[in-house]
Amino acid sequence: MGFFDRIWNVIKGIFSSTAADIERRNPEAVYESAIEERVKKYAELKKAVSGIVYLRNKIASDLETKEKELKDVLAQLPIAVEEGEDEAALVLIQKKDELAKQIEDLKGELEKLATQAEEAKKGLVAFTAEIEKLKREKVEMLARKQTAEARIQIQETLDGLSTDADIKALDTVREHIHKLQAEADVGAEIKGESLDAKLEKIKAKAVDAGARAQLEEMKKQATARKAAAEAAAASAGGADPGRRTI
Repeated sequence: MGFFDRIWNVIKGIFSSTAADIERRNPEAVYESAIEERVKKYAELKKAVSGIVYLRNKIASDLETKEKELKDVLAQLPIAVEEGEDEAALVLIQKKDELAKQIEDLKGELEKLATQAEEAKKGLVAFTAEIEKLKREKVEMLARKQTAEARIQIQETLDGLSTDADIKALDTVREHIHKLQAEADVGAEIKGESLDAKLEKIKAKAVDAGARAQLEEMKKQATARKAAAEAAAASAGGADPGRRTI
């Protein structure tokens, strides 16, 4: 292999690789191009089929005309023979033979064209079905692509490997919010350890202790009043001579 052949192979490889990369990045454009190409070929095939159908119809019409002419000749020939018109009869016989040969050729050609027309029409229908199938495939494959990309994005996001701008922005916002929460927590912790906080705790305990002391004092006073009342009641009962013991 020569030097320039090797260079050319390298260039072809580069262009082939570049084209493949472009196709992978633009699947929708690839499908559209394929569909458009098939639609174009369908139009060409339809034109060819119409040509075959036209020839078939034309030959069928010519055959019908020749058969009518032969029928007329066959009707004229006995009359010419009966009237002794030998020259006219010879011409009619020659014409009959020519028409019979032409009719036979036309029938053979018509049969071939009819077969070709039917096959071409079947091919046209199949080509139409292929185009519709490719259109459906395009929708399905693009949907699969989007689903796969979404799944990959979710997985990369969960793994922390996503490079999408929106994911990065969300990560930045989340990190900022977490930092703000941490700052608030630190502030609360520092406040709990400050002198003012300690004094507040001591004051709250003192207030609570004072309230408890007052409550205990009130309980003692209530108990004393109750005991005094019972004692007074007992004394009053002993001083009454008319009170009977039941």
